[in-house]
Amino acid sequence: MEHQHSAQNSTLLRQVFTNIQADSCPKHYNFHMHTNCSDGKLTPEALMAQAVEIGLQGMAITDHHGVDGYYRAAKWLEIKGIDRCPHLWTGIEITAYLPPVDVHILGYGFDPLEPSLAPYLTGREPRGVDARAERVIAALHRAGAIVVLAHPSRYRRSPEELIPTAVSLGIDGVETYYAYNNPQPWIPSFEQTETVKRLGNSYNLLHTCGTDTHGLNLLQRL
Repeated sequence: MEHQHSAQNSTLLRQVFTNIQADSCPKHYNFHMHTNCSDGKLTPEALMAQAVEIGLQGMAITDHHGVDGYYRAAKWLEIKGIDRCPHLWTGIEITAYLPPVDVHILGYGFDPLEPSLAPYLTGREPRGVDARAERVIAALHRAGAIVVLAHPSRYRRSPEELIPTAVSLGIDGVETYYAYNNPQPWIPSFEQTETVKRLGNSYNLLHTCGTDTHGLNLLQRL
C-alpha cells in the first residue's frame, strides 16, 4: 500500500480543483464524504462500491480526525482491481479554532504517515494549541496536503470574515460548491456559492465541491 501514500499526486489534484464547476459534484467528483469510521453510515467498502457505480472520476473520504476509512477504501480498490475506478486521494476533516469560531478544515492528497499529523489522527477533536487553525493548516501542509475551508457559509461568522482570516493563515482553497439545505436532488446553494466563489477568486483560492454525505447515499448529505 506504500505506493498509495507516496503517489497522492497533488499536481493532478490541484488541476482538478482548478477546473471544478457547479455540476462537477456529485456525478463526476466528490471531495467530502464520511464513513462509519467517523460519523457516517456507509462502510468504506460500501462507499467505494457506490462511487464506482456512480462513475466518479475523483474523490476523497474526509472522515473526522482519522484515515482508517481511506485505508480500507484503498484496500478495497486494490482487491477488486476495477479498471475504471475513481482516483482516490487521502482526505480528512479537522475541527479547528479560527477566531472567533470553530471551523472545519479539509486536507487532501497528503501523506498520512507524516508525524506532524499524529495529533489529528486520534479520532477525537484536537485540544489546546493543536486545535488552532494555523497549527492544523501547517501540519497538513507539512504532510503535502492541499488545505481547504469546509462549507464557509455554515458558521456563526460570515465567509466575508472567515475567508480572509483563513487566507492569512495559508489556506489553499474553499469548499465553494456545497448544498446547505440538503436539497433533493443535490445542488449547490446558489447564493452562498456566489459569495464563496467571489471571495475565493479575489484571494486566488482553489474551489472544491462535495456532498458531505453522512447517510447511505453519496448523492445526498443526509
